[in-house]
This record gives sequence, structure tokens and C-alpha cells, in this order.
Amino acid sequence: MCLCCRSMMPKALDGQIVMEKTPRYFVTEETPARIYAMSRDIKLIVVVRDPITRAISDYTQIISKTPDVPSFEMLTFKNGSAGQIDALWSPLWIGLYAKHLERWLAYFPPSQIHFVHGERLVSDPAGELGRVQDFLGLQRIVTDKHFYFNKTKGFPCLKKPEGSSKPHCLGKTKGRPHPKIDPAVIQKLREFYQPHNLRFYQMAGQDFGWQ
Repeated sequence: MCLCCRSMMPKALDGQIVMEKTPRYFVTEETPARIYAMSRDIKLIVVVRDPITRAISDYTQIISKTPDVPSFEMLTFKNGSAGQIDALWSPLWIGLYAKHLERWLAYFPPSQIHFVHGERLVSDPAGELGRVQDFLGLQRIVTDKHFYFNKTKGFPCLKKPEGSSKPHCLGKTKGRPHPKIDPAVIQKLREFYQPHNLRFYQMAGQDFGWQ
């Protein structure tokens, strides 16, 4: 984000909040400084989920576009062997949340950063969005009555988005079945991420319960 980007955002009336959503911001090295230069008082919202689930989801997206890439198991390890985890492989590197958060805390206090629990966003969307509304200083208007669970998607959907009589669910790229991953690889990833997750819990002031 840059200073000139403000002119590209929609005009806000009194009492309105303008939001911009780009997932890559959290992990891009230069972004915290650039956003700080734009606004020191900005409120930041980050949605995080179990980094292993997130990595498999990323891989599912990759193979949907490039089906002939090596297996998840092969890409997880350096040189394709079941040895050292390749922490520089993008789907795994993004899940090193503490590493990325450290850069943000160099510019913004924890009080300006709110973490949305990705798993609870699915199981209790109203509760998670209630906490987001609190963080933004908004009245809790979005409640349980606004959602229903779509069993096919495996995600909650909005019953009636504003200006429409039809329910709204996430797009076709969400809720796709993930490939089956070797349990031994999952276990190695759990061991790899454990210290990083514990450090992230401490920095974020929240235990996300990723086993």
C-alpha cells in the first residue's frame, strides 16, 4: 500500500469505516512501514488458521491451476526427501506467523491489531465478527440470525446480504476438497510449527489451540 492509494479508495461519509483487504500484506516485508507512513492510527485485522491446514489449502489452489506440480509431500521437504522441512516453500513460509508479526509490532502496538481465529470464524461466525465489531468500535449488529451453515461448502453463508433477496456463500474456490496427505508428513509439520505457534500465541496474546 502507498500514500497515493488513498485516492483510489471510496469516499467515506461521517460514521463510515473504509476497509481494504489484501491477504499478502501480512507477509510482505515492506508493507508495515508503508502502512505506518500512510496512517499511524489504522486498525489492522488479520485472519489466521492452523498453518498446516492453510498450507494444504494453498497447495490445493496451486494444483487447481497447475495439476502437474510435485506432491505436497515432495515439496514439503528440501530436495524432496523426508528430511529437513523446506521453510522457504511459500505455503509453509506464510504459516510462520510469529516471524511476520514481529515486523508489524515494530510499527504498531498490539492494541491496533486484531486476530480473527480462522477455525472459529467457520464454527462461530457471529461470535468472531462480534469481536471484530468491538475492535472497530461498532455496535454489534451482525449476529447468529444472519448466518446459516452450508453443509456442501463446509462454511457458513450469509442469509441475505444487503441489497439482495438471495443468500450469499463463498465462491467456488472455497470449500474444495483437499488432497489426502501422508499422516507422517502432517506429524513432522506439527513438530516443525509447534515452537513457532507457541511464540505466535505469546505475541498475539491468544492461544489458538493448534495441536
